[in-house]
Amino acid sequence: MFSVVFSLALLAFSVTGLPVEVHNSPITLPMTRTLAFSNVTDLLRHDEARLAAFGEYSTHGRRDADTPPYPKVALSHINLENTFSGYTVEVLIGDPRTTYHLIVDSASAITWIGADTPYVSSSGEDTEERVAVNYRYGSFEGTISEDDIFITEGVTVRGMRFGVASTARGVAADGVLGIGPTSSGLEALLDSPEQTIPSITDRLVEQGTIRRSIVGIFFQPITVDKVNHGELTFGGTNPSLYDHSIEYIDMTTTSPSSLFWGIDQRITYGATTPTIAILDYTAGIVDCGTTFIYLAIGAYDRYRDATGGVVNPANGLLQISPQQFHRLRDLQFHIGRNIYKLIPNAQIWPRSLNERIEGGADEIYLVVKALESPRAGFNFINGYVFLQRFYTAFDGDKRKVGFCPKHVHLQRIQLIWICQSIRSIVSQTQSSIRI
Repeated sequence: MFSVVFSLALLAFSVTGLPVEVHNSPITLPMTRTLAFSNVTDLLRHDEARLAAFGEYSTHGRRDADTPPYPKVALSHINLENTFSGYTVEVLIGDPRTTYHLIVDSASAITWIGADTPYVSSSGEDTEERVAVNYRYGSFEGTISEDDIFITEGVTVRGMRFGVASTARGVAADGVLGIGPTSSGLEALLDSPEQTIPSITDRLVEQGTIRRSIVGIFFQPITVDKVNHGELTFGGTNPSLYDHSIEYIDMTTTSPSSLFWGIDQRITYGATTPTIAILDYTAGIVDCGTTFIYLAIGAYDRYRDATGGVVNPANGLLQISPQQFHRLRDLQFHIGRNIYKLIPNAQIWPRSLNERIEGGADEIYLVVKALESPRAGFNFINGYVFLQRFYTAFDGDKRKVGFCPKHVHLQRIQLIWICQSIRSIVSQTQSSIRI
């Protein structure tokens, strides 16, 4: 038995290339995503609820005065078990080490647990600081605890402050791993709303595990109805997953987009003249927790007119004919000095998944939707359907966001995920042997 365990462990560590001890090196975690929504209504309600939560911030970077920092009444709480649940990572917390599956959220700096698996640890300390976050599609309320989080073999975030939920609604996981900028955690501490909680990236820098507060993200494009894999890197990026070099741009200074991973961009339609101006240069955010691309009403109308799309009453998405698809042109995102193109095929929902959105097998739907309630300083969201096409880096130190076309090393990502599972089995087996 020991030889089998040892062989599996050796295989896991050698194939992934992850060292047992990490000293100022980037740390990579595999991510998985399951299409856990039952219909398009749930999927769109999830996005709309998230957009509503973003909209609660005023142009001064604070929630509007009449908006509570946490839900005193039910506010469009949607059960994510039947919606699009996002990417999750597996971490171990406390003593005994307990496994938690956490949704990766780029729009929040708060990490919390307790929505499903309870938190029981002899090494943790309850600080009794009250904390609450309202995602609109769900929420949690509880207190802050301090404990060690084991994020991958040999890497421990020591004394991490995270929320432990006493109540949680609408989150189809054990909790959330927040990778947003620290400013996105404002007002989460109910007794001291002006203070923020260091994100897990901040803590890794503070304890010297990584040198820089950078998070690199790789998403596998959704093309089939199965588990999709991705990769999350702390402290740097993974050059094997993208072409050339990442081009960074300064985060926007326009509030409220500046609270999140906000950028300035403009959008045009068509790679050759004459191009059509879709969105003038303005501020918005990049968010992996939002499914579609959302544009302010005027920009959405111009895109609809340019493509000839018609809103499908069954799912609310723009639908085009096969002839219109053949005439579809590139959608160009002008960010910094670069242009990031969504070719026609990248602008449509995967037809193999049409049944999931109440569409016909051969029908064609676009992935751009209207931002129904745009606010000054918040005019677009580049959601998952944009991010899956580019390797993305969030630099908290320099307040920059970077993009680069990527290699799609799907087999490598799947292999890392398999090895992560093997390491988990090995860890559990060794724990059983010690017991």
